Amino acid sequence: MDITNRPEAERVRVRLVERTYSDDEQNLIISTYATPDGRRYYRQERALTTFSGAESGTPVARTVEGSNLGRTGDEDRERYAAEAARMAARYDPDDRL
Repeated sequence: MDITNRPEAERVRVRLVERTYSDDEQNLIISTYATPDGRRYYRQERALTTFSGAESGTPVARTVEGSNLGRTGDEDRERYAAEAARMAARYDPDDRL
């Protein structure tokens, strides 16, 4: 079964598709993860100061509750799908960048 067609309450594997830095004084790193088909996304914000120690870096994959996923706009869907495929081919799910 395609994981993107499962009920919202189930857990879904998403891959990192975009990482940006906030322009304001909060020093946030915004990581966007997407489903393999690029139709749904998960966004996480982390303070730059949390990138030290054993948990430093950005996970290349996450498993999240389906209810925490947003719907990707048409303008980003293909790009997210392509980047999710590239990340899946290049990195193991437990790798960090």
